[in-house]
Amino acid sequence: MSTKVFERTKGLTKKPFHYCPGCTHGIIHRLVGEVLEELGVLGKAIGVAPVGCSVFAYDYFNCDMHEAAHGRAPAVATGIKRVHPDSVVFTYQGDGDLASIGTAEIVHAAHRGEKITTIFVNNAIYGMTGGQMAPTTLIGQKATTAPLGRDEAHTGKPLKVSEMLSTIDGAKFVERVSVHNAANIRKAKKAIKKAFEVQLAGEGFGIVEVLSTCPTNWGMTPTESLKWLEENMIPYYPLGNFRTPEEVK
Repeated sequence: MSTKVFERTKGLTKKPFHYCPGCTHGIIHRLVGEVLEELGVLGKAIGVAPVGCSVFAYDYFNCDMHEAAHGRAPAVATGIKRVHPDSVVFTYQGDGDLASIGTAEIVHAAHRGEKITTIFVNNAIYGMTGGQMAPTTLIGQKATTAPLGRDEAHTGKPLKVSEMLSTIDGAKFVERVSVHNAANIRKAKKAIKKAFEVQLAGEGFGIVEVLSTCPTNWGMTPTESLKWLEENMIPYYPLGNFRTPEEVK
């Protein structure tokens, strides 16, 4: 007699993902879905999908979803949360969406201490539109708009979103995680759960930055991309907690 030890989370629909082979968006989706299910909030969760590779997130999360214009997910989430304060509201955004066109929205949502949760996926490049340089692209990293590699003298250093937002009083929980191996996937889930718990406790704005891969636009195999993330992204974007409610009360 067989025993089921692992099954699909009820936090996700059964629609197959559209992501490229090796892309870690699917892992992050599962973690969010698991957390919503385990917290028992699927029935009152409202997610806001971005513009970018995860634009179809509304097809995958098994809760109410809303689409936002490029970069405006925090503004849309603010409106939803204020109209439905008992709902659990989250945004799911990539680095181009959040750290470029949406920088003002995320900064001011944090500054106001909006009681929403943001899942920020950082793969250091524009994925959906063809691999252009993003605000998070590393120095020397090649992109379609930086064929010789990002030049610090020309474009400045990559933007460290978590460090920036951790200086804002309204941001109560800020943590950077990665999903490049099993141990870090477990840590990522713990951080995502904590961010939602901060919202449920009414403590303020929370964000989890997740370092992710883009094998297609990095020009690597899935295995190579996981190693590249570990060896190149983590040294510049160190993992860890930058702000907790206990530190800012």
